[in-house]
Amino acid sequence: MAAIRPRSTVSAWQPSVPGIAEVFHARFTEHAYPAHVHDTWALMILDGGRVDFALDGERHGVGVSDRVILLPPGVSHDGRTVTETGFRKRVLYLETSVLPERLTGAAVDSPLLADPALRDRVHGLHLALAERDPFEAQSRLAFVRERLHRRLAGRTADGPPGRSSGPVAAPGARVAVRLRELLDARVPEGISLEEAAAELGYPHATHLIRSFTAAYGLPPHAYLTARRVALARRLLLAGVRPAEAAVAAGFYDQAHLTRHFGRHVGISPARFARSGRSWTEEAGGRHRG
Repeated sequence: MAAIRPRSTVSAWQPSVPGIAEVFHARFTEHAYPAHVHDTWALMILDGGRVDFALDGERHGVGVSDRVILLPPGVSHDGRTVTETGFRKRVLYLETSVLPERLTGAAVDSPLLADPALRDRVHGLHLALAERDPFEAQSRLAFVRERLHRRLAGRTADGPPGRSSGPVAAPGARVAVRLRELLDARVPEGISLEEAAAELGYPHATHLIRSFTAAYGLPPHAYLTARRVALARRLLLAGVRPAEAAVAAGFYDQAHLTRHFGRHVGISPARFARSGRSWTEEAGGRHRG
């Protein structure tokens, strides 16, 4: 008789700690993230299993160890389970006020940081966040930030954020940067390729697609979908209902959001929202007690 795999679980919330956009704890038994980007840093530790991911086109694999995974904002990456038991992870999505985008190149070059002291600090920060102690969490975040700066600052490469060598190094990169700025400014409402081409002064939309994909590692539509999923995450954790969050984030309806949300986050929008509420209620009960 085949063994029954445990169900994938997710717990996510927005802490009242400046610089931390989201806390995300998950166990995935079988999941593959599509290529996507974040507008925040993703600081991850593994508590079980192994994960395989590609960052800026280069593949990496890591299991439970003293290593910390750091994925920079604006750089394409994916992820997938590689064992039958899946993996367990804890992630902090950090704003660029914690780590500046100028450190992107160093993080792309070395996304796996073998640093037991850093891992201990990240673990301690997660414990403080789970205990709903913002003052302790702010203090622990300061030490995490200090350690990350120390590890990355010596390897910083000059150039704009986005890839290790910077998008301007590639042909057509200037138009890719301008298109990304257009997409970032119009996440919910979106923009057609024809409108973008006209606004940027390019006669052919195919040139925009090729330039953007060369610079950022994924086509414009995939980039925009990832930004919309990120916006939906924030809305759901803020208490917005899935149907309303879907429309506010630029999806046609809740079913449209659910399809993309499941691919990007590994769970339905409704379950994701409940995980945030459950954590808040549980933490509130501990705090009152």
